[in-house]
Amino acid sequence: MDKIRIGKSDVYTTKLGLGTNKVGGHNLFKNLNEEDGYDLLREALKQGINFFDTAYVYGLGRSEEIIGDVLQNYDRSKVIIATKAAQDKSQNMAPNNSAAFIKKAVDEALLRLKTDYIDIFYLHYPDENTPKDEAIETLDEIRKAGKIRAIGVSNFSLSQIKEANKNGKVDIVEDHYSLVRRAPVKEELEYLHEQNISFVPFFPLASGLLTGKYGADDWNKFNSTDGGKLLGDFNEDRYDRAIKGIAGIREIATKHEATVTQTVLAWYMANPAISVVIPGARNADQVRSNAKAMSVKLSPSEYQEIDQLFSDF
Repeated sequence: MDKIRIGKSDVYTTKLGLGTNKVGGHNLFKNLNEEDGYDLLREALKQGINFFDTAYVYGLGRSEEIIGDVLQNYDRSKVIIATKAAQDKSQNMAPNNSAAFIKKAVDEALLRLKTDYIDIFYLHYPDENTPKDEAIETLDEIRKAGKIRAIGVSNFSLSQIKEANKNGKVDIVEDHYSLVRRAPVKEELEYLHEQNISFVPFFPLASGLLTGKYGADDWNKFNSTDGGKLLGDFNEDRYDRAIKGIAGIREIATKHEATVTQTVLAWYMANPAISVVIPGARNADQVRSNAKAMSVKLSPSEYQEIDQLFSDF
């Protein structure tokens, strides 16, 4: 599979990665089986997925520990690890971007991941006080020391991204984006393109909505889930329009003998604004299914059709 470059760094990765909040994320999800986490990581590597996106807050370090365990049996140089930190235990998990906190967070992540470098390190959330360019300068010092290879920010507003990138040192941004949440990120994507900054969307499957598992009569069911709440202002009218769009995706998916999920992931991978897409998974079967998206090759007209189906989001 073709590799893409992360920003201006020397990090190259596949377009399809793996979000690992369900790997050891016991504080985020109920009834997680850690053995499933180990298995799905191994399956991802078997399927040619080499990008693992994790964070301290996923199990308060447990996700990183499990990834570190698994990678002891693989060639580290062939795996891209992205992790994130900002939540400060000493401040009731409030975001902290201070130099002292960032340096400590990187060192602790290295220990949990059982590696001597991290490919991409994100500031997971902005804090209220630290100038964003100063926080990035701290990460640049850490990069020069060889502990990280690329610098990222997550959950930053456009103005905060611009402040962080004041000296052109941000390589990658992770933010909330999907086919049903496009307009809020439009200006941000334009800026990232101008600045040669890579982009990774989180919630790419809209918390399950874009998998095709919900129908026209399932609004109340979807809205009552944690996923529905995470979409914020997603009202019933928007839900109905999304379901109609998904029906169109299903027709395209059938032509490719693919699932709705695989077709949506294929659209993201074909989208020039998106560098890496990182769907999560709870078990190895879901990883295997997601990996099949790499063989779904949408024609230009199919790509445009899906784009138009969700153009008003």
